[in-house]
Amino acid sequence: MMGVIVLLHRWLGIAFCLLFAMWFATGIVMHFVPFPSLTEAERFAGLAPLDGSETRVSVADAVAASGIADATRVRLIQRSDGAVYIVSGPSRSRAVHASDGRDASVTSGDVVLTIAQVHARQRGRDAARAAIVARSDYDHWSVPNGFDRHRPLFRGALGDAAGTEFYVSSLTGEVVLDTTRSERGWNLVGSVLHWIYPTVLRSNWSLWDRVVWTLSLLALIAAVLGTVLGIARVRFRNGQISTPYRGWHALHHLIGLAATIFVLSWIFSGWLSMDHGRLFSRGQLTPTEAGVFDAAPSWSDAASLERQAISPSAREIEWFAFGGHVYRRDRVALGRQTLIGAGDAPRDGPAGFLGMYEVQALAGRLAAGCGTPFALLDDDDYPARSTMPGAPVYRMHCDGGLWFDIDGADGRVLQRLDASRRAYRWAYSALHTFDVPALLARPFLRDVLIVGLCTVGLVFSITGIVIGWRRLRNRTIPKRKKP
Repeated sequence: MMGVIVLLHRWLGIAFCLLFAMWFATGIVMHFVPFPSLTEAERFAGLAPLDGSETRVSVADAVAASGIADATRVRLIQRSDGAVYIVSGPSRSRAVHASDGRDASVTSGDVVLTIAQVHARQRGRDAARAAIVARSDYDHWSVPNGFDRHRPLFRGALGDAAGTEFYVSSLTGEVVLDTTRSERGWNLVGSVLHWIYPTVLRSNWSLWDRVVWTLSLLALIAAVLGTVLGIARVRFRNGQISTPYRGWHALHHLIGLAATIFVLSWIFSGWLSMDHGRLFSRGQLTPTEAGVFDAAPSWSDAASLERQAISPSAREIEWFAFGGHVYRRDRVALGRQTLIGAGDAPRDGPAGFLGMYEVQALAGRLAAGCGTPFALLDDDDYPARSTMPGAPVYRMHCDGGLWFDIDGADGRVLQRLDASRRAYRWAYSALHTFDVPALLARPFLRDVLIVGLCTVGLVFSITGIVIGWRRLRNRTIPKRKKP
């Protein structure tokens, strides 16, 4: 039996030692340079003030013109070519001109360029030399599935010192992503390698999922076999641990013993990052729950809310349904909004969010035994945060250990946590990224632990590379005969 373990570990180790080294090295890069995205702060900063005089089409008519029968949200923004409604359903979005209800998708590079220049200038960036580069479906940075509702995308370059490139949705005319030269460079040696993210593979999500899950599983098996073998070969001399190996083999054995817990937990949790519902629940709403949270409203109910004047400082207006009622929120700053419900006085400032009583009203329709919701604190288990600074997040506990975290800013479900999903949270996030309250409160300590342990893992992997290279070289280079 031990002979089989030796043989399997040897050849799996040779096959995966470079992959191990790559994962540890790129993990350090990813900790400091995340995958490019347009944050909510960046998106909001790029919005121009709304011109209420251009809005002559009702929300209900805009939804009808979009052709999205299951629309759940409607946003009003100011583009360079006028005010537009962005109508969104569960899987797609469309833009409609607020002046006459015409389709507001963009096909002209000139329109896209103007939209991007306005967005950049709102954020204080130089856009004088901006230009459209291409129109395409996928590249390294736009390959995630979240961009599917915006494809095809226009890609352009600002021509600024940071080498900023931007992506504009052809369906809504919004800037949905930007990257800088530094982000792209670091991510080519970070996320793209770590996630095995070549565009040709990642553009086929199902194929990418199967390939990376299988590679991660084989790597985990190699690590488990190495652990068994390493423990079995431990020797004790004069009360001290020793190894029967010499040279690089001895170094590989001893470092492996010292780093066993970390290496195994990190590779195991990395494999779980590709679980996608195989072993644990995915945290998705059931059809019944989605019917409560995401049910398409009667958009004619928004008529009374449209009579409220648009503030000259508003950057975005959104209509959304929550608990069977349509609400309107006027966003005047990243962390400030005015919330208006049918028949209610506008709520502003710290009160400009959904209240606990409104969340509680969903309990009877949602699931059995749902208790009184409470506002989440940073030190609660598995905390969720609103994309809007200062907005409350409400947690509701229901029978069967089911939790819902609801954004007080716009009524979205931020997390659905059952017992399986909470177990996954610890098995993946806590083990792989050290995402636990005690370390999140001490970011420098978390940095030191992640960099230090990944460095140990990298050195351990390098010893495996040397051993594997020497074995392959000895097998392929014939020995010279003595004269």
